[in-house]
Amino acid sequence: MPGPRAEKVAAVEEAKGRLERAEAAILTEYRGLKVADLATLRRSLRSAGAEYKIFKNTLVRRATAETGTAEIDSLLAGPTAIAFVETDVAAAAKVLRDFARTNPALVVKGSLVGGSLLDAATTGRLAELASREALLAQLAGALAAPLRQMAGLLKALPQNLAYGLAALIDQKEAAGGTSGTEAAPAASGAEEPAAGESGTPLPEGAAPEVAAEVPEPSAEAGESAES
Repeated sequence: MPGPRAEKVAAVEEAKGRLERAEAAILTEYRGLKVADLATLRRSLRSAGAEYKIFKNTLVRRATAETGTAEIDSLLAGPTAIAFVETDVAAAAKVLRDFARTNPALVVKGSLVGGSLLDAATTGRLAELASREALLAQLAGALAAPLRQMAGLLKALPQNLAYGLAALIDQKEAAGGTSGTEAAPAASGAEEPAAGESGTPLPEGAAPEVAAEVPEPSAEAGESAES
């Protein structure tokens, strides 16, 4: 029994490789489109990072069975062309939407994005998403804002540190002036404690100076003097 023809084997291998590399696969029906229209669509999709290929449905089913992407088999009916998207799904969806506006023969049937099968309506809404470049720009802006704030803080840090040190020095000088002003000495004329009354002990043998008591003359002594 003869084996499959080399052309079919090559087509299956190509479909397998594209399914494995693609971030998304958008399936379309192209019945009624002219060759020139298909060529124009291919160029537009290529500029958006996608490749537009036509395979027989039976060969695509063989490829999906070997790549674990059989979810799209339900969309393999009628003339089918697949946009294999490797970078920007939104950009490819926009190209298909804009082309279909002027070429109604092009019909988007659905897509496989990130392993999830999307219907035609949901696939059409992918065209409303921001492009990959726009999302990257928004992400860069969101990351740059905290970095700019941090740069401002780092720039202000030496100045704030200088202000803080100056304030600390002023506080220390003010505190030093207050502590140097001790209690005023006792006013002149204040009574000083007599010797022996202070807490300092007197030397051994020394006695405190006390005024000698002079006895008053008695009456008898006065009479003898008169006699």
